Amino acid sequence: MTQTERKPVTGLKKFFFRAPLFLYRIGLGGLLGKRFVLVNHIGRKSGKPRQTVLEVVNHDKTSNTYFIASGFGKKSDWYLNILAHPQVNIQVGWRKLAVTAVPLTPEQSGQAMVDYARRYPTAAKNLGKVIGYAVSTEEEYRAVGRDSIPFIALEVR
Repeated sequence: MTQTERKPVTGLKKFFFRAPLFLYRIGLGGLLGKRFVLVNHIGRKSGKPRQTVLEVVNHDKTSNTYFIASGFGKKSDWYLNILAHPQVNIQVGWRKLAVTAVPLTPEQSGQAMVDYARRYPTAAKNLGKVIGYAVSTEEEYRAVGRDSIPFIALEVR
């Protein structure tokens, strides 16, 4: 696994990253289906409401738990916010739920990254490129999940 320099998201790419949030804000987030989640959280410093749209990397239908990943690492604002204030509200498709954000251990995050790469190999490879890692083997995915991409379980309250 090699890490390349990550460049900031700008221009058209930034527009496409922000488009799902716009859809949720105008009431059309349900069109995104079950693959994305709108997370309504509280700013850890400001105390103000914040919103972030993230990919659902897995959904445990038995427990109705959604799993998300901090693709830009442990310093992402939304990630730090929900660690500080884990009681959040989410919307998946048209459903709105009150959940508690529970961080996975590094080992669990590593396994979750491997599972994600098995289910969505192209998306996992592209995620690696976006965050600056060249990954191709399960062990490389496990290392990235364990060391760089923390996963969160959103458990229904």
